[in-house]
Amino acid sequence: MLSIISFLGFTILVAVIAWYKTRKTDEKSADGYFLAGRSLGAITIGGSILLTNLSAEQIVGLNGQSFAQGVLVMAWETLAAIALVFTAIYLLPKYMRAGITTIPEFVEERFDSQTKSILALLFLVAFGIVLLPTILYSGSIAFSTMFDLPELLGTSQSTVIWICVWSIGLIGSVYAIFGGLKAVAVSDLVNAIGLLIGGLLIPVFGLMLIGDGSVSDGFGELWAANPDKFNAKGDIDSFLPFSTLFTGLMIAQMYYWGTNQSILQRVFGAKSLAEGQKGMILAGFVKFLIPIIVVLPGIIAWHIFGTELENPDQAYPALVKKVLPGAFLGFFAAVLFGAILSSFNSLLNSSSTLFGIDLYRQYFNKNASDTQIVRAGKIFGLFLAFISMILAPFIANAPDGLFAYIQESLGSLSVPILAVVTIGMLTKNVPAKAAKIVLTGGVVMYLVSQFVLSPYFIDNAMAEAAANGITNAKELGIIKAQAYPHFLHVMGILFVINVGFLLLMGKMYPNENTYSPKITDQIDVTPWKHAKLVGLIITVLVLSTYLIF
Repeated sequence: MLSIISFLGFTILVAVIAWYKTRKTDEKSADGYFLAGRSLGAITIGGSILLTNLSAEQIVGLNGQSFAQGVLVMAWETLAAIALVFTAIYLLPKYMRAGITTIPEFVEERFDSQTKSILALLFLVAFGIVLLPTILYSGSIAFSTMFDLPELLGTSQSTVIWICVWSIGLIGSVYAIFGGLKAVAVSDLVNAIGLLIGGLLIPVFGLMLIGDGSVSDGFGELWAANPDKFNAKGDIDSFLPFSTLFTGLMIAQMYYWGTNQSILQRVFGAKSLAEGQKGMILAGFVKFLIPIIVVLPGIIAWHIFGTELENPDQAYPALVKKVLPGAFLGFFAAVLFGAILSSFNSLLNSSSTLFGIDLYRQYFNKNASDTQIVRAGKIFGLFLAFISMILAPFIANAPDGLFAYIQESLGSLSVPILAVVTIGMLTKNVPAKAAKIVLTGGVVMYLVSQFVLSPYFIDNAMAEAAANGITNAKELGIIKAQAYPHFLHVMGILFVINVGFLLLMGKMYPNENTYSPKITDQIDVTPWKHAKLVGLIITVLVLSTYLIF
């Protein structure tokens, strides 16, 4: 009963704070609805960025990976800090000086409206068909497993998944569609504070369990008993080989933090460039610390459960059940619910923005007023939410490995999008037709590589190993890893090819109308004077972790 009361209490508190903080924002104007009236401060931006990124899928998934292979997976989090710093110092000033609402808007200004439409459609496909349903499904699975909902509600697992999907989907839709960006950002900030507190409780209680009430003794024993789990440099057959840190991993990070609409929309809502930079750099510092929440518990779970668990993804839910006192369970449930909700409503708000700003005015109503654009965005957002809620439960019926398949599929978008945005920013002579070829051809090249060539070479190598009588699991893992480059290496190779093609087209068919960036007068675009110094400190901290582990 206490856990139900604390769950409802925290969830209602978030809703009340979001309503109170947004009651004076003009939600009828495009700037008010899509960019929170350009009124967001650094702390709200930092919290919103973190919660947009951090969902149940990531908390459960990364802890599952660290349970299996240790601290090496922290690179997904720590290198994100460097990408956030780079975006804040070098990319954000260019975006915000242009006064844009969406990344496709920037691409239109640099190339043309058709390139913008292709990019907006790529984002919407990624958000609507892949990311929104998987956030709903993974969040529902985590919730159901962690809190034994089938037993609590006296019903089957599949029914619980439907209930969770539609509960999260409907509440998330209300926040995102009817509240606009400010409601999303404010609720994100409150949930971020809750998630940091709740997330830290799990490793603290876990280490106390190992160390008989002492956190320091618990960590000492964990370190001494599992030295292989604290090696940050992954082997060739690991989830994240160390060499990928120098190829595709930074490309994936730069795409996600530097060109992804759902992240940058929070920053475009800043009251000034300096506040936007502070918000991103603050998020970068917290990202550096986040492995305590999304990596360390997995290693603690390995120490406690070892080979008892069949599936590494059970590690985090099992640890929560074992170490968290009952009084905290409802609060933690509310925090997790908020994290799932946040990722869902952030993507939904960005989808509404992309449709309203980039597609509706161009293809449906060229003379649309702000009110009409906002209404069109809301209707499209509701449609997309409804589609994702229908699709999400069916992920349970899909073949095993669909999750990994979906994550890898998203790599097809990051390489061409990052290449086009980067080259668009750095050069003035690359033509629009080159950008269109890369945005379409780049996606196709990656998909052919991962879903045609990769299986072909790996299957052949494994067949040859079987014919030679090789049965050792470690040897087979190395043979598989050497048969075809890791998908992050493929991203690195394709990024170089895409950039090379764009530059070649710029030489052969230079742009007839030389691009000159516009400067907005809507906000103060003076950079934060300490951005480079603080960014350098965070970068040094990140690099130092590889000297420790």
